[in-house]
Amino acid sequence: MAAPENILLIRLKSIGDVVFTLPAVHVIRCNFPDAKLHFLVSKEHAPLLRGFSEIDSVIPLDRATSRSGNLPAVCAATFQLLRRLRQPRFSHSIDFQGYGETAFLSWWSGAPERWGNVYQSLRGWAYTHGVRSGNAIHPAEQNLFLLQQCGIDIGRIRNEYVLPGDALEIARQFFATNHLDTAKPTLFVQPFTSASHKNWPLENYLKLAQHWNARGAQIIFGGGPADHAALEPARAASFTVSAGVPLLVSAGLMKLSTLVVGGDTGLLHLTVAMGRRVVMLMRSNHKGNVRGQTFPFQHPDWAVMAAASQPIASVEISTVIDATTHAMDRWQNGSAESFCVP
Repeated sequence: MAAPENILLIRLKSIGDVVFTLPAVHVIRCNFPDAKLHFLVSKEHAPLLRGFSEIDSVIPLDRATSRSGNLPAVCAATFQLLRRLRQPRFSHSIDFQGYGETAFLSWWSGAPERWGNVYQSLRGWAYTHGVRSGNAIHPAEQNLFLLQQCGIDIGRIRNEYVLPGDALEIARQFFATNHLDTAKPTLFVQPFTSASHKNWPLENYLKLAQHWNARGAQIIFGGGPADHAALEPARAASFTVSAGVPLLVSAGLMKLSTLVVGGDTGLLHLTVAMGRRVVMLMRSNHKGNVRGQTFPFQHPDWAVMAAASQPIASVEISTVIDATTHAMDRWQNGSAESFCVP
């Protein structure tokens, strides 16, 4: 019996972009059911791959070491990575990122089949099948398009992230510690993104939270370790703040919440992949539509968008209240799109 194929998947960063590979990973597993799937990702995002149930091994790239300035450590880490990429004898390398670095690593893997998204024509040399990438479609759709152009049957599109049970249990403990009830309506607010131009003003989120708190909803404000000081107004308003908890615990809090609202950020895309409802506040493109935007995958109607060419701060609070009311009403009515806690 022939040994199973080894397939290398590459997407180094960021949280949202790694999540956008998930539908493609499902497709690859369906087409190569016996293969071993290896995922090369930046070390800081490696924990995210625990929820990719079809991945067999994770290869972390330690950027902290490469930026340390310690030449012996950098050389040792680079040699170790390059050696690891040659050991499994990959049959395929699929580069979803398409940067110069990832193109080189795809080529270095020695895989006879090397597929990649090509953003600059000079990088196409690294691939046996390079597919031009553009900004006209959703990134998750671009990843599926890459596979399709390389002869893969797409079939039914799935976007299913399996949150590890230990992360969900820690999230339940967070609820209990903060006197929150998983059976009650909960609004999780993720006010900050990776770029200030994608952020709705915090004072607007606070007003939204006050609106729902007055109607009996529990409120959690989320964020990263660097957001502690910025979220002080939320603490001062007596809202629960979870800033700084581990990534997967944040995901667990979102999974336990009725509704998650925030900007175009990786954690909201992860929430969508867990089958939970979001309201995502976004800027529109110059034509005022969602074409090419990173809206909630398969749910463009879950985005609240600013008018064409207008900043996200121009979105009225009343508009967001209407959108969240619609989502909360569906939970209260127990519809097919209900948000019952598992």
